[in-house]
Amino acid sequence: MQTKPEKRQRLALDGVLLLDKPVGLSSNDALIKAKRLLNAKKAGHTGTLDPFATGLLPLCFGEATKFSQDLLEADKTYETVVHLGIRTGTGDTEGEVLEQRDVAVTREQAEAVLEKFRGAIDQVPPMHSALKRDGKPLYEYARQGITLERAARRVTIHALELLAFEAPFLTLRVTCSKGTYIRVLGEDIGAALGCGAHLKALRRTQVGSLTLDGCVTLEQLMAIEDGQRTAMLAPVDALLSSFPAVELPEILVQRFLHGQRLALGKENVTLPEAEGRVRVYAAADGRLLGTALLQAYAVLAPERLVVAH
Repeated sequence: MQTKPEKRQRLALDGVLLLDKPVGLSSNDALIKAKRLLNAKKAGHTGTLDPFATGLLPLCFGEATKFSQDLLEADKTYETVVHLGIRTGTGDTEGEVLEQRDVAVTREQAEAVLEKFRGAIDQVPPMHSALKRDGKPLYEYARQGITLERAARRVTIHALELLAFEAPFLTLRVTCSKGTYIRVLGEDIGAALGCGAHLKALRRTQVGSLTLDGCVTLEQLMAIEDGQRTAMLAPVDALLSSFPAVELPEILVQRFLHGQRLALGKENVTLPEAEGRVRVYAAADGRLLGTALLQAYAVLAPERLVVAH
C-alpha cells in the first residue's frame, strides 16, 4: 500500500518581504507564490496593486500581519505613463478601447491642468475596483455590464510632478493619500485636457517609509536556496519606522505584554515629547514588544502586541 508523501511543515515566520510585483499577477496571486516559496504559515499583503501594475508590494508574515493596517493607511508614491487620446473601459491597458481622439496638447497646457489636481480633490471610484456594494466587489457588476452610482470621495494629491512629456504620453510621479485611484486620476487629467486618457503603465515606488530599495522579484526569490529565503525578510518593525521608539525596563515588560496600561511618569524611561503612537521594545535585548498609545500624563496604553514563538 502506497503511503502519501508527508506535507511539508509550514514555518512560523515573522517579518516583511518587500516584493517587486510583476505585470500580470494580482496582489493575492503574488502573495500566494511568495508564501509558498517561503513555506510560511501566515501571510498577508498591505493593499492591492492592479494586475497590470508593478512595483512595491510589502508582504507581511506572522506577527507582522498585525501591523499591515498601518501601511493600508499610509501615503503612497507612483510613477505612471498616461496615454492621452484613448479611453478604455477600465482606465488602463486591460480594458476595451471606448473612444479615440486626436491629441493637440502642449507641455504648457499639461502643466496648467496638473495644477488643478494638486491638493485635496474629489474622485469617483471606478467600477473596476474591489470596493463592495451589497457584499459584491464593484468589478463583478462591471463584468456583467452593470454600472452603479458611486459617491465621490475626497483624497489628497500631495505631489504631482510631470517627469516627461512626449505626446501622446505624460509621465507623472504622484504621491497621494490612501484610497486614491491613479487610473481615475489619469482619466480625469485626460478629460480636463479634452482628449481622454488611460494608463499605459503604473509602478508603485513607495508605501509609507518603505521604498523599492531592498525589493526582490519572485524570480530572484526562486533562485535562492530554500533555507536561505528567510534572510530576505525585513524585521517586523520595518513597518513601524515612522513611530517614535520607547524602551521598557524588564520590570515593566511582562505588564506591558499582559495589556496593562503603564504610568511612566516616575519610571526611568525616556519618552518622546509628543503624545501618539509609539513602538515599544524591551530595553534589555531590543526585542519588539508591540505598539502603544502614549497618552497624557505619560501613560502608555498597549495597542498591538507581538507574541514570541
